[in-house]
Amino acid sequence: MPRAGQTTVHFNQKYFDQIMKTAAVESMVREKAEEALKIAKATAPVDTEDYKNGLKIEKAIHKYRDTYLVVGTDAKSLLVEAQTGNLARAIRAVKKK
Repeated sequence: MPRAGQTTVHFNQKYFDQIMKTAAVESMVREKAEEALKIAKATAPVDTEDYKNGLKIEKAIHKYRDTYLVVGTDAKSLLVEAQTGNLARAIRAVKKK
């Protein structure tokens, strides 16, 4: 068995960069965002429904892979999130699956 310092690993960054930009990975990430959005809308506090209707998915483009964010666009989204933690709970629920 090799001792500490006797084993080296060469990480092929180019290979992983290509994989992370594939349609399959993007689809999987989008699917998780859609699950989180569905949970967030189902558990959203209802007042005028502006908060609930303002929840949406936005694509964020990064160097190595694109991500999807569940965001609130209503003017009171930050206040509602600070009081209820609705989006945070929805995202945690998706991560546990």
